[in-house]
Amino acid sequence: MKTKDKSKQYVIYSRKSKFTGKGESIENQIELCRQYIAMHFGDDAAENALVYEDEGFSGGNLERPQFKKMMKDSQKIEFAAIVVYRLDRISRNIGDFAKLIEDLGDRHIDFISIREQFDTSSPMGRAMMYIASVFSQLERETIAERIRDNMHELSKTGRWLGGTTPTGYASESESKITVDGKERKAYKLKPIPEEIQLVKTIFSVFMETGSLSKTDQYLLEHRCVTKRGKQFTRFAIRGILTNPVYMIADETAYQYLKENNADLFAEQSEFDGEHGIMAYNRTLQRPGKANQIRPMEEWIVAVGKHPGIISGSDWVQVQAMLDVNKSKSYRRPRSNVALLSGLLRCGECGDYMRPKLTNRTNADGDLIYTYMCSTKERSHGSVCAMKNCNGNTLDAKIIEEIRKLSADKETLAGLLAQTKKVISGSKEGYDAELAQLREKHAETEERIKRLVDSLSVATDTSAKYVMEQIDELHQQSEQEQSRLSELEALTEQSRMLHQEFAFHQEMIESFAHAVDTATLEEKRRLLRTIVKKVVWDGKNAYVYLFAEDGEADLPPIDQPMYPLGEDSE
Repeated sequence: MKTKDKSKQYVIYSRKSKFTGKGESIENQIELCRQYIAMHFGDDAAENALVYEDEGFSGGNLERPQFKKMMKDSQKIEFAAIVVYRLDRISRNIGDFAKLIEDLGDRHIDFISIREQFDTSSPMGRAMMYIASVFSQLERETIAERIRDNMHELSKTGRWLGGTTPTGYASESESKITVDGKERKAYKLKPIPEEIQLVKTIFSVFMETGSLSKTDQYLLEHRCVTKRGKQFTRFAIRGILTNPVYMIADETAYQYLKENNADLFAEQSEFDGEHGIMAYNRTLQRPGKANQIRPMEEWIVAVGKHPGIISGSDWVQVQAMLDVNKSKSYRRPRSNVALLSGLLRCGECGDYMRPKLTNRTNADGDLIYTYMCSTKERSHGSVCAMKNCNGNTLDAKIIEEIRKLSADKETLAGLLAQTKKVISGSKEGYDAELAQLREKHAETEERIKRLVDSLSVATDTSAKYVMEQIDELHQQSEQEQSRLSELEALTEQSRMLHQEFAFHQEMIESFAHAVDTATLEEKRRLLRTIVKKVVWDGKNAYVYLFAEDGEADLPPIDQPMYPLGEDSE
């Protein structure tokens, strides 16, 4: 056994790319590392080892939460060694790995990989570890190259490789028998006539108006919805307009793809003016982040098996129009003064109401702003015509009303008591039923016990009758147990809600003390801890505290709360 430095901490790090319990799972890695530490440094070191685990993260880089925490902790805690099951659990990138080993070496922290039996406490161990990390990166790059080669081969077929089908098409399977007699399935895109017409309309309206906003307005006015039945957004419209799947494979399409250096897997003769384009490797997909469109020279392009919709010349023209629009692309107006962004909803259509700054100031020198329904703005009033509200007045009034509520303890207590009564239904009723049911359930169990005891002296004939009674009582007992569990859950929920509303009462009471001296951002945070949503109906604002409708809404504060001035556009 090696000499253990009792003043330092041993550390285990484990990583797995996917969430799974199979193979070298996180638990298996940790257990193997703990056994290694126990064998070489003693049971105490193994038992007290710090464990950091990242599951669902790639080894391609070091951007992992627990790895970062481990390295941050290594600045505060004296680590003796970091132990991993296998070298690539830390990183498959030779650059990252070399920097890490150098950093650990400077701080006299050993690095041990038990699978490869590498230990940086010796010169030979450090050298072998660098060699192994080179091969680890080579393996990673070879896998990536193999995937790309497979994608190249699949792209030659022009078939649909799976995923969410684009608007206008559905996935259709085709079966064929291979030379070795096996059945192979492939997929292609099959047109959906009504969706195809919608796509043509989107291209047509955009080419006529040159505006994503006006195209969005048209789709709203004509009640056009997406494949999933939702309203279109400008982002979704742009996604359709830029998708090459709709472009007819004609001479213009061929020249455009060639000029933009797309990786083309189709002869010029295959651009028959009928089929559409299939572009693979077009998007960069990263967990937790929006997909990005790759540069066209990284696309792998083939002529698809599906019919195209938009001529090459029209599709190329649309791309040019979108490029021009980039310099004047839509930006949602942001207000640094509005408090209710994300809380205020339109009482007519339910959409959020957004702040709209004006160039005017009020008597206090503050910029005047209004709240406008997003659907009203996008549809130019054709879908929703909700009257705007004066933002300065609404924000100030809501703060004033909450302050007044916090000062009026009697009213506040009454509102909270009223809400608790609504939430709990009848806690007393639950408690009474629970007590009765527990007594009844105990009696049922006792009857079953007595019947079981009677079987020992029962005749064959009477035993059959007793068993039937036991079965009936057993079913009754299960039903009683199910209702008991339900009532116990309701009672516990009610108890928790009472505690929660005591906390809410304290929050409202402390609101007035903090809001006057708070910064604008602090006021926003304070409001969000108390106000769940505000609904504007064109005349009055209704404020809901803490919870959603039907659960724990407090009555609207001071009904009618306003009107709030003119409808300022």
